[in-house]
Amino acid sequence: MDILYLLIPLSVLLVLLIVGVFGWAINNGQLEDLEREGNRILEDVDGFDEHQVPPPGDGKESPSSN
Repeated sequence: MDILYLLIPLSVLLVLLIVGVFGWAINNGQLEDLEREGNRILEDVDGFDEHQVPPPGDGKESPSSN
C-alpha cells in the first residue's frame, strides 16, 4: 500500500510530461502537414544526397575506388 504514495505522483508527473511534449509539438508545427510528409518518401528524386552511396551498376565510380 505504501508503494501507491510513490506511484501515483510519478504517474501524474509522467502524464504532465506527455501533455507538455504534445503541446510543444502542436505549437511548433510538428503535426501540420502530415499528408505531404507521408507522400514525400514515395517521390522520386533525380539526384542523391552527397552522403548517400550510389546504386551499383549506374556507370559511376565511387569516390573510395580512386
